[in-house]
Amino acid sequence: MARGRKAAVTALDGALSAVPPAPKWLPPHGRAEWRRVMPQLVADRKIAAHELGTVEALCLAVARTREAEEALQKYGLTFESESGPKRRPETTILKENIEAARRLAAELGLTPASRSKNSGGAIGNDDADGLGDI
Repeated sequence: MARGRKAAVTALDGALSAVPPAPKWLPPHGRAEWRRVMPQLVADRKIAAHELGTVEALCLAVARTREAEEALQKYGLTFESESGPKRRPETTILKENIEAARRLAAELGLTPASRSKNSGGAIGNDDADGLGDI
């Protein structure tokens, strides 16, 4: 390999070779998200068994986002309290879970920005890869 060139990104050691079923405890929207993202993560060899908790967290955040949005569409953004109109608690749930889903998706390499930074997998053992340089 030429000096100064980064090693090719390869498959993650211990990557899953088949998509495991979605956890039964995930809400319906979470299971749908699992079925949407896991095939690509497995095909790209970007996910190992010990990282499934991150995918579960992403799927749960997506499910909670959708549940909060459904409640807001049904009940509106505010409610009347004794002291006047208040924001529904679902607005906070929505915001927190959108932010969590975005962070988790980036961590998993599922966003355009994260894909452009690293195409995933483990970097080969190469002294010229620049890792560890100060």
